[in-house]
Amino acid sequence: MSKIPKDRAGARIRLEGTEFQVKVWKAIAKIPKGEVRTYKELAKIIKEPKAIRAVANACGKNPYPVKIPCHRVVGSNGYLGGYSGKGGVRQKKSLLREEGVTLY
Repeated sequence: MSKIPKDRAGARIRLEGTEFQVKVWKAIAKIPKGEVRTYKELAKIIKEPKAIRAVANACGKNPYPVKIPCHRVVGSNGYLGGYSGKGGVRQKKSLLREEGVTLY
């Protein structure tokens, strides 16, 4: 069963986007709290190993930041990348620190 985030009432969130975006968002939803994946790792996970930039773009189009934890996706070189949620990269850093992720 794919892990689709739920709203406050416990109902599954309806993911509206391209087939590719939904595939990326579902993969992101499976990243455990306190862990990160790189855009490159996500591309491999969804079996699109050359689609690294497209994965990053899908992260940027995430309609439910935090519920679909795109803050857990970083660059291979340790670069945090962007964050589409309220507060931008500053919030991304804060969320990762709250989860116990060590940032360099």
